[in-house]
Amino acid sequence: MLYADLPVARASVEINASPADVWALVSDVQLMVKLSAELLEITWLDGVDAPAVGHRFRARSFHAALGEWESTSTVVEWEPEKAFTWDVDAGQDERPSSTWGFVLDRAGPTTTLQQWGRMGPGRSGLSFAIDRLPHKEAKIVANRMQEFRSGIESNLEAIKALAEKAAA
Repeated sequence: MLYADLPVARASVEINASPADVWALVSDVQLMVKLSAELLEITWLDGVDAPAVGHRFRARSFHAALGEWESTSTVVEWEPEKAFTWDVDAGQDERPSSTWGFVLDRAGPTTTLQQWGRMGPGRSGLSFAIDRLPHKEAKIVANRMQEFRSGIESNLEAIKALAEKAAA
């Protein structure tokens, strides 16, 4: 698996709550700060304070191997109770360094929540590690994708617990 392959990590969970209850959580980007091991802070930009297509937010993150960094994300899909997707740091070539999203699906009395994250195609902090150690690219990408999957699984379990508690 190489960076240019645009690898995707995804996971899903069944939640005993309505899409409205789940949506209230996934659309709250400040909640993501509390759930993420890397995300330290989110600030809305351009005078907005909630997600909608075209709205931007700045995130400050930290990873032991990558250090601290800031990124700017743009909401590219916003369909209440269905989908929320954002591109991270679309650079000068308009290619995001990553894309993240949530998808909700009503499944009878439950809601299926999926979270996913795609690496690339634009350069990211990981690109610098690959530049330094190109012969280890597959291992670098695989390790980071495992971190993506672990973070996603942790997020989904926390959202499930919060939504089911609110619905009870």
